[in-house]
Amino acid sequence: MTHVAVIGGGCAGLAAAARLAEHGVPVTLYESAQQLGGRARGIQWRNEILDNGQHILLGAYGETLGLLELAGVDPASVLMRLPLQLDVRPAFRLRASSSLPAPLHIFAGLLEADGLNWRERLRVVRFMAWMRLHDFSLPRDEVLSALLYRHGQSERLVRYLWEPICLAALNTPLNQASAQVFLNVLRDSFARSRTDSDTLLPRSDLSTLLAEPLAAYICAHGGQVRRATGVREIRREERGFRLMLNNGEEASFSHAILATAPFRVADLTAGIPELAPQRLLCEALQYQPICTAYLQFDPQLRLAQAMAGLSSGLGQWVFDRGLLYGQHGLMAVVISTEGRYLDMTHEQLVRTLCRELAETFPEHAASLSAPQWHKVITEKRATFACHAGIRRPAMHTAVEGFYLAGDYVEGDYPATIEGAVRSGVAAARAIIQSSETKDHV
Repeated sequence: MTHVAVIGGGCAGLAAAARLAEHGVPVTLYESAQQLGGRARGIQWRNEILDNGQHILLGAYGETLGLLELAGVDPASVLMRLPLQLDVRPAFRLRASSSLPAPLHIFAGLLEADGLNWRERLRVVRFMAWMRLHDFSLPRDEVLSALLYRHGQSERLVRYLWEPICLAALNTPLNQASAQVFLNVLRDSFARSRTDSDTLLPRSDLSTLLAEPLAAYICAHGGQVRRATGVREIRREERGFRLMLNNGEEASFSHAILATAPFRVADLTAGIPELAPQRLLCEALQYQPICTAYLQFDPQLRLAQAMAGLSSGLGQWVFDRGLLYGQHGLMAVVISTEGRYLDMTHEQLVRTLCRELAETFPEHAASLSAPQWHKVITEKRATFACHAGIRRPAMHTAVEGFYLAGDYVEGDYPATIEGAVRSGVAAARAIIQSSETKDHV
């Protein structure tokens, strides 16, 4: 009888367990922490609910949006949908056309973008046309900066357009980032449907938006979600797998989906020699940090928009959580990739960010001089470094019935919520198809 263990309660594990439960496959999800969601979860601070990191979604995130609907969540009610707009202060503003189909809506927006001269506008439109002509595919991967240089993208284009998108999507510097993965994101976001390029901003913390509705769905459809129940080791058995739990329990399953962070794979699978190739690839991965600084200012403070890009210093993006969550005066500033901020104290970092915000929004300079309180959250291994030519472990393994899931698993996408969800759904589908095949034999 099929009974699946899912180890890890982040986006990948929840996606896998939910799709299995949807198809009536018995599933038990194990999460070592009390809280589900992994790096996409809410936290309590000063009577406010924050996020472990400020996330954005795109209209192209079909698997994530489908998963929300499966759990009974209306995306329109929990996500602010904004047609593509890229506002990088102080010098660049792009608005896609709201009437033209893709990709013409992007071309029109680029031709009218503020902050570019006509030569730059033509160069970026020509580059976009080249990408579409070549189906967003390269003969071999290379670093993104080399691709941009070869296609004549100016320093200003790189600074205000390509670098912000790269850091938001891949969290990897341009001179290291995979050009092919970057093109994959552009392909799905810009070249198919106009709404695929929409920005979707959460209106509630990600535990409330995603993790808890999925957990409720799993349990309501016959699955189990075991929180605060860590797995110490996974062993092979004659007919499947035995999980050794941290609390001393043991449990047997026909299939297993390992949906933890990649740096946990080696310890959990040490007793399964056939998984050595996956372990080696996981151990070879490098990581990039993400810092989210929450800054509480006067509740009367309002920015002109919910999300804006920054180009004058450490921060890359600022989100007005008053406009999104009703947390008035609370700003979330996101810093991607490694930088000098890692050597700063939180107080030094906050002072620097406040100065940058005051310079970027001079109309609010007095209000942005110093926050009433702050909370700095740094995930030092927030994402895998999406380097050019990176080798990522496959979902399928040499062990029948054993799968890997996570945003780091081989696929088109970088380390995003959608990448994690896609891998979890793919692992679930593989088990469902395998079980259906055996039932018909």
